[in-house]
Amino acid sequence: MDSGIGCTLSKFANDTKLCGVVNRLEGRDAIQRDLGRLERWARVNHMKFNKAKCKVLHVGWHNPKHRYRLGGEWIESSSEEKDLGVLIDEKINMSQQCVPAAQKANCVLGCIKRAVTSRLREVILPLYSTLMRPHLEYCVQLWGPQHKKDMNLLE
Repeated sequence: MDSGIGCTLSKFANDTKLCGVVNRLEGRDAIQRDLGRLERWARVNHMKFNKAKCKVLHVGWHNPKHRYRLGGEWIESSSEEKDLGVLIDEKINMSQQCVPAAQKANCVLGCIKRAVTSRLREVILPLYSTLMRPHLEYCVQLWGPQHKKDMNLLE
């Protein structure tokens, strides 16, 4: 599947993502060329991409928002997509992800407060670390990327 692919290809279970920088027409052409390669690979291996689930997420402030085809069909654009439980939008704004995470963590904190009578540090800290903190830290690496460029993420 990866053979000849020039853009970044990510695979997890039955998800495949193609990602490339599109600040020039060459970037757009590279993504379209790789989509063609993926479609040919699927045909040769008697597989199909579920084109109804394929979306283009245009990321970045100056993204030209090119259109792409998979096979003979245009791929629909989306302003936000959920990936492994993380909601990502075209502006990489994490507020839609952070607010529910904070609410969930607050609910867990309330449960700890109601269920545990002791307020000793050695009792509360392990509960906080084990039960609440994971909600706040889930995918924190994604929320603080090293750099933001104009790119297209195809799922």
